[in-house]
Amino acid sequence: MSDVVPGSVGTSASFSLRLGQTIFSSASLLFMSLGVEFYSYTAFCYLVTIMGLVIPWSFTLAIVDGYSVLVKCPIRQPGILFVIVVGDWVLSILTLAAACSTASVVDLLLNADGSYCPPKFCSRYQISAAMAFLTWFLSSASSLFNLWLLPSL
Repeated sequence: MSDVVPGSVGTSASFSLRLGQTIFSSASLLFMSLGVEFYSYTAFCYLVTIMGLVIPWSFTLAIVDGYSVLVKCPIRQPGILFVIVVGDWVLSILTLAAACSTASVVDLLLNADGSYCPPKFCSRYQISAAMAFLTWFLSSASSLFNLWLLPSL
């Protein structure tokens, strides 16, 4: 197929998107895990769980993209591409849910009558939620680029 969609699997743009997803999801997990009190809130545990799923998914696909770029052979099998699109959509929705729930819980903790969260921990939780939102943005972009390519196969 001569049509190459920038950002689709097997391109350097896809490698950059996957690398960004891996970095932002790792940062989100790191900032959330630095505070030892994250397990007290379900939303924070949910974020840790989802980032634990996103990191290996994105890293594995980054390796696949890097290999495809090096050998100049992009992946164009419809079955494999369909699995990648569905996996991206599922993880993208779960990442958005985790980021939103984490941001809302942090906002609630900060704006309650008495602050239930020490400022040191809450700032880490806010950064973690921001990194999760950036992960979601890159993940949804990857999924849309691959979805765009799917009908042409």
